[in-house]
Amino acid sequence: MNYNIIVLIFITSWIELELPRVHGLDNGLARTPPMGWMSWQRFRCIVDCKLYPDDCISDRLFRKMADLMSSGGYLDAGYEYLVIDDCWLSHERTPQGRLQPDPDRFPHGMKDLADYIHSKGLKFGMYENFGGYTCAGYPGIIHHLEVDAKTFVDWEIDYIKIDGCNASIDDYKQGYTDFGRYLNESGRPIVYSCSWPYYIENKGIYADYKYLGEICNLWRNYEDIQDSYESLTGIIDWYKKHQDRFGKYAGPGQWNDPDMLIIGNYGLSYEQSKTQMALWAILAAPLLISVDFRTIDNKEKEILLNKDVIAINQDKLGIQGWWVKTISKIDAWVRPITPVVNGKKSYAVAFHSRRDDGYAYAINVSLHKVGIKQGTYSIKDVYNPDQKYEDADINDVFTIKVKPSGVVFLKAIPLS
Repeated sequence: MNYNIIVLIFITSWIELELPRVHGLDNGLARTPPMGWMSWQRFRCIVDCKLYPDDCISDRLFRKMADLMSSGGYLDAGYEYLVIDDCWLSHERTPQGRLQPDPDRFPHGMKDLADYIHSKGLKFGMYENFGGYTCAGYPGIIHHLEVDAKTFVDWEIDYIKIDGCNASIDDYKQGYTDFGRYLNESGRPIVYSCSWPYYIENKGIYADYKYLGEICNLWRNYEDIQDSYESLTGIIDWYKKHQDRFGKYAGPGQWNDPDMLIIGNYGLSYEQSKTQMALWAILAAPLLISVDFRTIDNKEKEILLNKDVIAINQDKLGIQGWWVKTISKIDAWVRPITPVVNGKKSYAVAFHSRRDDGYAYAINVSLHKVGIKQGTYSIKDVYNPDQKYEDADINDVFTIKVKPSGVVFLKAIPLS
């Protein structure tokens, strides 16, 4: 046999053994949950720049947010995508049928803004809508899929969120598939976020998450998060109820998206903010901050930049965690993570209090009680590293105290 053929066979076999297999959208992106910032929850569709000169959806706002993402430690922590949501558009396409930004609020155009965002070391994300009009009434993409994909490529975007307002359920599958195909055929690496599942799930129709993983990098399952603890727990409870249907389809390149982080705004207490960050880490959720970087308090900023929580969220195993049980109105959640020691995975374990009785409620727990089957583990309190726990076999009982609507977030690492 020819020597070159032997070498080729050896190299091919090595690649097949050593490289991870891609089971979802094969664009090489979002191998861990995307991290970044998105405008919607904090800035909504503010377009009155006279009344809100510093907060309206405009070139000025996004350049400022890019400056603060880059200089404020967020980019260094892994938050790399700056994503503009709805209301950036002009109400009319160009005479050539192309999308265009509002000329007064984006006087330099989108390519110029993209260049500025890229100059800060960030990646640029944008919003559009599959239907005839966006949720706020701006032009959608439904009859312009190919030309709009080319426009976004020409603007050098790195991430696109496609919403699902004002469209027929019957059109979603083909439309989202075709648009993703146009993006992939362009040769530009663009993370593709699909909102299609929410628009059918809220009508009682179960989404095909296996198929979504083949065409999208992430997808919204449920309704928009609002600036309140009630909204946050509504999303958490929906994930608890339906986790068996879609949790198994999350993994490198394809993620369930419970929506933005609202930490640092008005609706969450400090303890509730830690709860959202911990549970989004357990759920392997995209970490898309929606806050005004000019006004966020240092305590909330520290939550968003917590290296240990981010490491759990970004764990390379890519396994979405799950709710295990409720103990005295305290929900226990578990996620397998690295390191793997002698075949035993480590675990992130979150205890989220649904109580409101005014003090840190004590419960006795063991690792076996939350579904861990074997081994002895060292236990670290992720938010409170000074809190010491003895090494624990799975049946060893220890006490934790969980504040009302707060969380105790543990990491258990096998000792052998």
